[in-house]
Amino acid sequence: MLLSKVPEITVGFWVAKALSTALGESTSDYLVHRLGPYAAVFIGALTLLIGLAWQFSTRRYVAWVYWFAVIMVAISGTLAADAVHVGLGIPYVVSTVFYAFVLAAVFVVWQRTEGTLSIHSITSVRRELFYWAAVLATFALGTAAGDMTAATLGWGYLSSGLFFGVVLLVPAILYARTAISPVFLFWFAYVFTRPLGASFADWFGKDHHLGGLALGDGPVSAVLAVAIMAVVARLAYQSGTPRLQPAIAGEGDVPRRGRVS
Repeated sequence: MLLSKVPEITVGFWVAKALSTALGESTSDYLVHRLGPYAAVFIGALTLLIGLAWQFSTRRYVAWVYWFAVIMVAISGTLAADAVHVGLGIPYVVSTVFYAFVLAAVFVVWQRTEGTLSIHSITSVRRELFYWAAVLATFALGTAAGDMTAATLGWGYLSSGLFFGVVLLVPAILYARTAISPVFLFWFAYVFTRPLGASFADWFGKDHHLGGLALGDGPVSAVLAVAIMAVVARLAYQSGTPRLQPAIAGEGDVPRRGRVS
């Protein structure tokens, strides 16, 4: 029996996930405007490597380590998606489709290799590599999708955020009323929390002429950082006892009325 490297899927998990996506968006934009795109991408890549190295060095789930890695992935995923658009001039529609194919490829290889996409089967280095590759792809995809609806489709940040909020009701309803795989519903929700958080972060931070409230990316990042630290502190308190998970492919999937994924 090996120790799981990921948290329980609770309301606190989704709150922390949404806050991390918003923090990744606002912090990425703040770094780009303050340091320039090249320096921002370098810092994002460096902190990503630090965060993942720290996460992989642990033998079990540690709340502060895990969520630090998630935040670093959020910042780097945002920078990656923005770099494709700003640096290479690739339209958001194209980058959204591209990252969707990347995520699908990760899932296909992961499923064929390990036999399950359940995050409760993350009990080996190889499975953890697949997991973080999927997480990074979801952040890049979500960033591109959020920018596509806000800018390319002209919906604006608030309308985009409300749209993705409605989309997130779909997996919640399906989980309660159908027999659709909870693993599929988990990843569906995981992808769409990214543009949800990013859209609202942009709405709070961006200037009025861009459809925002003009609070500034820096102040928004600071508030979000305090909020996520409070949530993670609570999650760390709740996760005092390490959890054992079977290291057999497929056994990480949970019963229908158990955990979400």
